[in-house]
Amino acid sequence: MIKKIVLPSTLSELPDLDNINHQTILSLYSDMVLGRNFEDMCAQMYYRGKMFGFVHLYNGQEAVSTGIIKALEPQDYVCSTYRDHVHALSKGVPARLVMAELFGKETGCSRGRGGSMHIFSAQHNFLGGFAFIGEGIPVAIGAAFQSVYNKQVLRSKNKLSVTVCFFGDGTSNNGQFFECLNMAVLWKLPVIFVVENNQWAIGMAHHRSTSYPEIHQKAQAFGLPGIEVDGMDVLAIRKVALQAINHARLGEGPTLIEALTYRFRGHSLADPDELRSNQEKEAWLARDPIKNLRKYIINNKIFPQDKLDIVHENIKQQIDDSIDFALSSPEPEIKDLKRYLFAED
Repeated sequence: MIKKIVLPSTLSELPDLDNINHQTILSLYSDMVLGRNFEDMCAQMYYRGKMFGFVHLYNGQEAVSTGIIKALEPQDYVCSTYRDHVHALSKGVPARLVMAELFGKETGCSRGRGGSMHIFSAQHNFLGGFAFIGEGIPVAIGAAFQSVYNKQVLRSKNKLSVTVCFFGDGTSNNGQFFECLNMAVLWKLPVIFVVENNQWAIGMAHHRSTSYPEIHQKAQAFGLPGIEVDGMDVLAIRKVALQAINHARLGEGPTLIEALTYRFRGHSLADPDELRSNQEKEAWLARDPIKNLRKYIINNKIFPQDKLDIVHENIKQQIDDSIDFALSSPEPEIKDLKRYLFAED
C-alpha cells in the first residue's frame, strides 16, 4: 500500500514546532536567503556578459533545497539537475567556488570546465548537475548502491550514507525514472527521489503532459512510500525529509517525495517567460517561502527583525566576495585543455 503523509499547508498549522531548535530555523532562513541572493546576482552577471551558455535559476524553489539538504549529514550524497547552483550551496559548496565555475574560471569547483549545468564537488559529496533530464537518477542509484556495498560487503563501521536525487516534473515521464524506482526498491537502496514539481517542464504545463499528474502516487506501482508536500514551506519539507532520511538510513529503502513548488523566473535566463499567466505567477509569488518564513519568525518572536537583517547583510557580503573572487581568478590555460579528462595521481 502507498504511504501518503498529508501535512498542513501553512507554517502556523504544523505540529510540534517547538521541538525545532530556534537556531536551526535561523540556519534554514539563512540558507534560503543565500540561494535567492546568489541567483539574483547570477542574473545580473549573465546580462553583463560574465556568464555564457544556458543558466537556469532556482528562485522560488529554495525551500525544497534547504528543507531536504540541510537535513542530511556530511557523508550523504546529492545528485542535482541543470538547475543546480542552490543545491550545491545548500550542500556546503562555497559560494565563491560556484560563482567562479559560472564564470568559467580555473578556481571553480569544476575547474571552469563545467559551467552552470555541471557543478560538482567530490569533497562535499555533491555528484553534479546534469544537462539532460533524468541523467542524475542512475548516478544516484550507483551512489546508494556503493553505500550498501560498503556497509554489507566491506563491513564499514560508518553509518549508512543516504543519497538524495533531485529532478523535475518533466523527468517523471522519462524511462530512467521508472527503471531506477524499480531497482531502488528491488535492492532496498538508501535513496530519496525528490520531484521538484514546479508545474512547468520548460514551456509545457505539467497537467497537459502526463496522464496521471500526481507523481508521488506513481510510487505505488513499485511499493515504496510516496509523499506529497508543500514545496513552498521549508518546515514541512524538513519534517518529511527527516522521516525519509531516517527510513533510508535504517536500511528500509527508498522514498519518493513530490514537492509542489514554483520557479519565479523563466525556464532559463534566455526564456522571456511569456507562456505562464500573470495571475498564476502572482498567486505563487504570494507564497514566497522566504517571506513566509520571515513572517513566521517575527510573528512568533523567535528572532527580532534586526537579527534577520543581519543575516541579509552577511549574505550580501558573502555574495560580493564570491563575485570579487570570480573576477580576480585566472582563466584556464590552453595547455590544460585536455587536463581532467582522466583522474590524476
